[in-house]
This record gives sequence, C-alpha cells and structure tokens, in this order.
Amino acid sequence: MIIVDTALKARAEAGNPVRVGMIGSGFMGWGIANQIINSVPGMDLVAVSSRQLTNAKRAYDEAGVESVREVKTVAELEDAIAHGQYAITEDAMLLCQADGIDALIEVTGTIEFAAGVVLEAIAHNKHIVLMNAELDGTIGPILKTYADRAGVILSGCDGDQPGVEMNLYRYVKSIGMTPLLCGNIKGLQDPYRNPTTQEGFAKKWGQKAHMVTSFADGTKISFEQAIVANATGMKVAKRGMLGYDVSGHIDEMTNLYDVEQLKELGGIVDYVVGAKPGPGVFVYATQDDPKHKHYLSYYKMGDGPLYSFYTPYHLCHFEVPLSVARVVLFKDPVLAPLAGPMVDVVATAKIDLKAGDTLDGIGYYMTYGQCENSDIVLAERLLPMGLAEGCRLKRDVPRDRVLTYDDIELPEGRLCDKLRAEQDAFFAKAKATVTAA
Repeated sequence: MIIVDTALKARAEAGNPVRVGMIGSGFMGWGIANQIINSVPGMDLVAVSSRQLTNAKRAYDEAGVESVREVKTVAELEDAIAHGQYAITEDAMLLCQADGIDALIEVTGTIEFAAGVVLEAIAHNKHIVLMNAELDGTIGPILKTYADRAGVILSGCDGDQPGVEMNLYRYVKSIGMTPLLCGNIKGLQDPYRNPTTQEGFAKKWGQKAHMVTSFADGTKISFEQAIVANATGMKVAKRGMLGYDVSGHIDEMTNLYDVEQLKELGGIVDYVVGAKPGPGVFVYATQDDPKHKHYLSYYKMGDGPLYSFYTPYHLCHFEVPLSVARVVLFKDPVLAPLAGPMVDVVATAKIDLKAGDTLDGIGYYMTYGQCENSDIVLAERLLPMGLAEGCRLKRDVPRDRVLTYDDIELPEGRLCDKLRAEQDAFFAKAKATVTAA
C-alpha cells in the first residue's frame, strides 16, 4: 500500500494518471467510480460501459461528474479521452479496442458476455482486473493463458475476500510461515435461499435479489474460494468444503483442523459460519523452526501447530483501484491461477428438477454451487456452475444432487463452453506431459 500510494502520487504530480475503463455499472461499479474519481489521485476513470446507458451515466452522476459524452465508435472514444472528457457507451468492445486506456475493470458478474470482453481486451493489449469471481472460477485458467501469451495481466482484485485472502497469504509466506488454510468468514449459509426469500434484504441495500441470493446460498463463496485455491495450489477437504458453524473468535478454531490432512492436501480453502471477526478472512499456517515458535509464543500467537492470522474486514470497491495500480505500475497481479484449476464450482440441484427444464442462472431458484476438487470434476463429468444457465435437462435430477454433463444439453454456440473445453483439454495435456516426464 505504501508503494502503491507513493507511485500514484507521482503519477498525479506528473499529470500522467493511470487511465481506467470500467465495464459494468451496477451497485459495485457505482462505488468503484466514486472511489476513483474522488479518492484516488493519479488515476482517472476515463470511460464506463453498461448495457443500459443510464447505469453508465449514473456511475459518473453519483461521483459528482456533471458532464459526460456518449460515444458509439472507437474514434469517438479516443477523441473523448484525448480531450479529457468522461465517456459512456453501451458497447463494451469500444473500451477494449480504444487507445488511451491502461487497464479495464470488469465488474459485470456475467460469464458468457465477460468472456468475450476479456478476450477482446487481451487482443488489444489491455490489462484486466476482474471483480468477477464467477468468470474466474469457471474459465480463469485458460483466460490467463491467453493473457500470458499476449504479455498482459489478468488479475483478481483487492477488496473482495479472495484478494484480501491472497494478500494475507502472501504476507504469511513472506515472514517464513507455511500457509495451510485460506478461510472466509460468513454470517449465513443456506443453499435453498432464492430471490424471493432475499428480496427484502436486496431492496434495503439497493442490490439485485439474485446477486444477494448467490451470497446466501453459498454459490458466491464457492467461486471465491475456488479462485483462491487456483491461485495458491490448495484443494478442498471435501465437496462443499468443511464449512464449520461456530461461534467465538477465529483464533479459537485452529483445533478444528487436522494438520496432517492439511499438509497431505497441500493446504485447503474453507469457510466458517458465525465466527468473529466477520466478515473477514483468515489464514492458518505452521512454523517448524523451534526458535521461531518460541518467538511466536512470546508474541501471543499461541503454541501451534496452527497459527492464526486474519483480516477483520473486506472493503470491496474501496480497494479495487489499488489492484489496478498494482497491475499497471508494478505488474503485480493480486491473484491469478498458478496453472490449471485446482478447485471448481459444480452445479447442484436446489429443488427437484424435471426433464425438459431449462436451468436458470446463478442466485436464482434451481441450482446452487459447491466447491469440488478439479480432478474429481473431470473424472465424474460434473457440470460447472458457471455453465449451468440455459442448459436443458435430459432427465430428472433430485434436490441436492450434483449435475453432470450427461444430465443436460448445452446451448449451442456459446463461447464459455468452447473456452471451458479448451481449458480442460489444455491442462489435461499439460498434466500428462509432466507425469510422463
């Protein structure tokens, strides 16, 4: 943080701000816009795209910007940027293609649409910061492969729990500890919640009911922990994670875990419900050096074998601009897949499903997501949650059963299915090559 704010200050003093475009403009997008415009010297939000132009304009309105320019071509967008005019558009591809933008923030929460946006941005040498765990947890590894080939960075973001976990994980490693668990603290977990049950809460906070549902039914946390697993090489201890329901402080929960199991799995991602400090994140780590253990005890960290580190909050949109600065100024991704997927999110029946049904989307009425280790997902042909929407059921599926590719017909012509198939094949081949060697 000290390095980032100093570097941004230098950019501000030089009159050379980091120029950012944002794709998606809803509850989080409006907060990001306000943060960049009013609280981040050295960074400029030059353009916002939304499928509803009024939402793009609202991002600037809420930040106190009175004058914006609607653009419909790349030339118009580039002209607006050159003349210091804030631009809005319904066409996200313009932001991907235009010169004068250093990085894009993708905050749509979509998968099919966002996949096309990310590929187009990569093709035009744009760095991308994702506030989209759903996309990252479904096809992030293959998208990062494309980004690596192009020499650009595809990164998750600070602020959301995965980025906060990754910052903590890196810190814990940097002081010589061995992280064995990356955890997320929740206040509620009920896989049967739906937009009807969550409507009141959504209205209170000005959010969409299906988005709130994805938090409550466990799908969102599954995607979040999956991308942490993919960035660290960790796994899950069982399908759905352990997910202990506890009270008290997270420092008191280390005895819930079998250290030898954690070591055998190479570390795990997990969550707890009800622990303090919510809604924070935590990392449990080991230290084998007896001298270090003596000092850890002296510093009131306990006697091990697991030592607890935590961050008591996550500040979402407040921290997203810091991610952009890290990527653009220091080529430092917040989190990104190490290689192929370690953990996937699989679609699970929320209700008894019937043959002929067409599955609805994330956070709706028909499915919820659970984490599962990727080798099992491939072996059992389990259906990724991120691909479930729009699939037609070929047979009945009872509540709480995980869906497989054999249960459904995929919609025709989707980019996300093509990329997922490419991801599965690419990393299976890479794994086979390593095994043969």
